[in-house]
Amino acid sequence: MPHFAICAVGADRPGIVAAVTGALLDAGGNLEDTSMTILGGHFAMMLVIAADAGAEELEAALSAPASAFDLTVIVRTIEEGVHESPEGEPWTASIYGADRPGIVHRFATALAGHDVNIVDLTTRVIGEPDRPVYAMVLDLSVPKGTDAGALQADLADLAGDLGVECTLHPVEVDIL
Repeated sequence: MPHFAICAVGADRPGIVAAVTGALLDAGGNLEDTSMTILGGHFAMMLVIAADAGAEELEAALSAPASAFDLTVIVRTIEEGVHESPEGEPWTASIYGADRPGIVHRFATALAGHDVNIVDLTTRVIGEPDRPVYAMVLDLSVPKGTDAGALQADLADLAGDLGVECTLHPVEVDIL
């Protein structure tokens, strides 16, 4: 069965998930991988679905919820044979500190230098408006054989340069 990546974004309000998933169900779609969240007052969803319908039919099926909820919707066919993400061991990194531009880029660059794959990344600005704190949590896939000490040392050096705190540890249990 063909697979599709679908992205939908719009101002957050109740009913978006029900409307979008109902339209996909009616079109014969089956949700496989999903991520849905609120970002800055906007609801964002990324879906990977299997469906016998084509991309044009899925876009047509999503036009009613897109119009009703003022969503921007993109449907993309996923080519068969696309490889899975690189294998590795699950780790988590947490970064906290004063908010400033470049934190995500600098840590992503350092991780890429160790061939570490970012599986999930969540950021929030928390704290008081006059003292914002940047919080970032990364789920990582660390290749087997990676020198964990060198990785930790590089991230600790980077954290020191940026004036933030960084913790890095292997994940013991996979909850989902």
